[in-house]
Amino acid sequence: SSSSAESLDRLYPAVGSTKPPRKRTTSQCKSEPPLLRTSKRTIYTAGRPPWYNEHGTQSKEAFVIGLGGGSASGKTTVATMIIEALDVPWVVLLSMDSFYKVLTKQQQEQAASNDFNFDHPDAFDFDLIIATLKKLKQGKSVKIPIYDFTTHSRKKEWKTLYGANVIIFEGIMAFADKELLKLLDLKIFVDTDSDIRLVRRLRRDISERGRDIEGVIKQYNKFVKPAFDQYIQPTMRLADIVVPRGSGNTVAIDLIVQHVHSQLEEVRAAWTPRAALASAHQCHPLPQTLSVLKSTPQVRGMHTIIRNKETSRDEFIFYSKRLMRLLIEHALSLLPFQSCTVQTPQGQDYEGRTYSGKQITGVSILRAGETMEPALRAVCKDVRIGTILIQTNCNTGEPELHYLRLPKDISEDHVILMDCTVSTGAAAMMAVRVLLDHDVPEDKIFLLSLLMAEMGVHSVAYAFPRVKIITTAVDKKVNDLFRIIPGIGNFGDRYFGTDAPPDWSDDEDALST
Repeated sequence: SSSSAESLDRLYPAVGSTKPPRKRTTSQCKSEPPLLRTSKRTIYTAGRPPWYNEHGTQSKEAFVIGLGGGSASGKTTVATMIIEALDVPWVVLLSMDSFYKVLTKQQQEQAASNDFNFDHPDAFDFDLIIATLKKLKQGKSVKIPIYDFTTHSRKKEWKTLYGANVIIFEGIMAFADKELLKLLDLKIFVDTDSDIRLVRRLRRDISERGRDIEGVIKQYNKFVKPAFDQYIQPTMRLADIVVPRGSGNTVAIDLIVQHVHSQLEEVRAAWTPRAALASAHQCHPLPQTLSVLKSTPQVRGMHTIIRNKETSRDEFIFYSKRLMRLLIEHALSLLPFQSCTVQTPQGQDYEGRTYSGKQITGVSILRAGETMEPALRAVCKDVRIGTILIQTNCNTGEPELHYLRLPKDISEDHVILMDCTVSTGAAAMMAVRVLLDHDVPEDKIFLLSLLMAEMGVHSVAYAFPRVKIITTAVDKKVNDLFRIIPGIGNFGDRYFGTDAPPDWSDDEDALST
């Protein structure tokens, strides 16, 4: 057809026509939690490693594995085996099945009667695939469409994913686009015998889709087999590794895992973020973006109480809350205001000021940051609240993003980012990076902390020079364990009455939760 001829210029295996309907093969097409369950363990797939250097930019892109092969060749099973054998915490499994184009009314009627060719290259939105994979590879958040195979349409809601150490992209057309191929660091073709693939389709379509044998075989002969011969099999020559027999070939999977591990080791060897942060900004004057609450006798007195190791938990909580309230009041005074005139009950004009932004959103870095939420709610009516969970990897000592929940349209708000203590600034930098990835302007981010170390102030200010940093006090030193000196102790444990681990640091006092 003329439409397929026009699209073939972008394809390597340039040939001509038909292809069959296709079935969902991964849970990424469903609205599910960011989990991947294997036979041995559960892998959280919404996190992102701290591949951001002291400049706040990404030091290394994620490693992307492309998995191609025919329909029902076992690509998802191979992907799951690779993920399980890799044993890395941050993995994203992305399926091409999520990226079918939106069908016209006529095409939907054809799909309902099994006459629409879902296995033709024109059935996929390659532009969206490429744009999504580029952002995901850079560690940015992406929105993945959710495709409904019953109605052959996209659902209204979209799924949000973040980048990872490893991204596995699987689909029958994984190698069919020139631009898409450039994004793949390793290309794997799963080569499974056609008879086995047909048997799998028969079993799947009859048991899961309620079709009869005659209909499945007719569909296979009309679309699936011609599509494989014309578009999919020729891409085998583009693969770095061919896996015969699919998931039954454990030797090939072991080889793949060894290769990916070697790539990830190169990343780890070249990345020592805390060491870089510790030495990047020594002896520099404090930045102009820093605003410290005036050290009045009252403020100094409250610091004396909460820094005292003998202070009871009740008093620690009480005076911490008082400081939080003063800190947030001070931060609000730095928001943009404009002149306005109101009339008093006496009928007189009053020249006043009013907030000139659209809305204020508070985002707490769990768990210590959430202790500041009540103070923010007390002074900001109808404030929206988001949360970010950043925990330290016990092996690398570096922060990792585990969870985030941010309000919609946060990009239009001034954001109050809250954490109680900041030592090196590593966790705060990651939190800022998350907000930037959600299109919050840098100059609309206010980082609030009860206590900061000079190192943390310099790190955040150097990486993000337009972020406003607001605190009640700045301590000069951080010791070899990255604890603020003289410091305040582990704020989260003192506030919540939990025991601190022996190797805690101030930046992530919640990281033992």
